[in-house]
Amino acid sequence: MANSTLTLNVTDENNTGSDYPENAQVHFTIAAGFAISLCLIGLVGNIIVFWYLCFKIKRNKYTIYIINLSVADFIFLIFSIIVLIMFIYTLSSADPYFKGKESLYIFLEIINDSAQYSGMFILTAISLERCLSVLFPIWYHCHRPTNLSTIICGSVWLLGWAVSLLDNLVCTPEAFLSQTTECTAVQIMTFGLSVIICLPIMVISSFILLIKIKKTVRQQYPQKLYIIIIVAVFIFIISVIPMNFVWFLMYFQLLKSDIETVGLFFAGVFCLALNCTVDPYIYFIVGKKWKQKTSHSIQDALQRAFRIEEDENEDSNSNKTSKDSNQTKLASTI
Repeated sequence: MANSTLTLNVTDENNTGSDYPENAQVHFTIAAGFAISLCLIGLVGNIIVFWYLCFKIKRNKYTIYIINLSVADFIFLIFSIIVLIMFIYTLSSADPYFKGKESLYIFLEIINDSAQYSGMFILTAISLERCLSVLFPIWYHCHRPTNLSTIICGSVWLLGWAVSLLDNLVCTPEAFLSQTTECTAVQIMTFGLSVIICLPIMVISSFILLIKIKKTVRQQYPQKLYIIIIVAVFIFIISVIPMNFVWFLMYFQLLKSDIETVGLFFAGVFCLALNCTVDPYIYFIVGKKWKQKTSHSIQDALQRAFRIEEDENEDSNSNKTSKDSNQTKLASTI
């Protein structure tokens, strides 16, 4: 979450006239502990997805996106845990200040934000590409570059790092509090990237995929990748986008009290951690065969979840051909 360094600096002053209620340190520590537990669950899921997609399952153009998304989620979660541990240390230590503390916070925030932005851009890219493949199938299959997924993921990581560096080096905690012109421009830029650019692309793409599912569901089972993208986008919208609005409003100092600021910090951590944690379990659930009672491995579930559409089309055509052949035989017999 952008500018969480500012929040942590506020909580460092919990004994100097701030408006925290009694026993606030205990409540904050418990909240941080729950957030760390959520992050650990997400780490396990993303490690499993990364391992299977990298070493156990044949890669395709969509698994490349998911691998990079898992890496982004993993980096965000691991550095969120570090920040939360430092938060607990700040609350519980008699002397929480140490040399280089502010520089360490900025370093952690740069990596954390780069993973957050990269994950958002990757989800936007896969939504847009899947949408284009539905709207322009012939052009997509004939003219799509072979290494497009790798190129886009590399570009997205560079963009995520650039936005994170700009956000944290230009809009420092001091600049955030004083609302400098440069910091204001950066806040508007990051807000625009999330809400004005990425959000509409994901919403429109998901809507088109929903229409595609509605048209094909009577003929055959919809591709599981459609469902994965739609659910992942939905989780992103309800967990991440509201916090972008809240933090944007906080920049203009509409929230005056320390307790509101720290509350926003925890709300932001929980929402972002939830978004990064849920993704791998979506893949497992969607890839599972519900109608069969036999147990299936995680590898089988992931293979079904990210099965490329050419294979599904081939199966569909094969089934259609078989059906037509049977009808022909029946007609000739009659």
